Amino acid sequence: MDKFILSSKFKPCGDQPQAIKELTRTISSGQRYQTLLGVTGSGKTFTLANVIANLNRPILVISHNKTLAAQLYSEFKEFFPQNAVEYFVSYYDYYQPEAYIPQTDTYIEKDASINDRLDRLRLSSTSSLMSRRDCLIVASVSCIYNLGSPEDYQEHLVMAQKGEVIERDAIIRQLIDIQYQRNDYEFSRGKLRVRGDTLEVFPSYDEEALRLEFRADRLEMISQINPTIC
Repeated sequence: MDKFILSSKFKPCGDQPQAIKELTRTISSGQRYQTLLGVTGSGKTFTLANVIANLNRPILVISHNKTLAAQLYSEFKEFFPQNAVEYFVSYYDYYQPEAYIPQTDTYIEKDASINDRLDRLRLSSTSSLMSRRDCLIVASVSCIYNLGSPEDYQEHLVMAQKGEVIERDAIIRQLIDIQYQRNDYEFSRGKLRVRGDTLEVFPSYDEEALRLEFRADRLEMISQINPTIC
């Protein structure tokens, strides 16, 4: 899908239709900066959702903190259930930078705790940006940190199609080259396992895993599986 589909039982009312029309017009004409003023509860997010549907282009929504970002993510997910609404915030639950206290000659090592779910959502955001245009990313200011060039990311993608002539081991080598780990017993994000002519991959960005079935160096079937019951 390449088009934003707005889903809502409500229709724009009051000042909203005029605001939607003007924002759509001015942004389409190339005007870079716009300001939408409104009190709390006046429907600013719904107004912006209508503008996003009209513009039909990839969108980045930046919030000044995680709390508001989570609220906006939830609201936009409801407005665009058929599209790629993603969440990109800092994945640290706790972060202590390294420090030195000269008064006591004390060195404090860096310490951090990474939230696995937020890590997956960040990777899902990157995957959606590279694979589709109907993508809306809700982010905190952590999005200003560079993830690298899209060209470098594209070069490390592993592509496979049903019916393609390709060796199972060739795909395994490609996945290991981009830091996937083979583990036939503990199947979790970023890992793969092999069962005869079947290769199962748990993408780092998803909650579902993939099963690739080979026959005589041909990829016969690609299916999505629940990793917790397979």
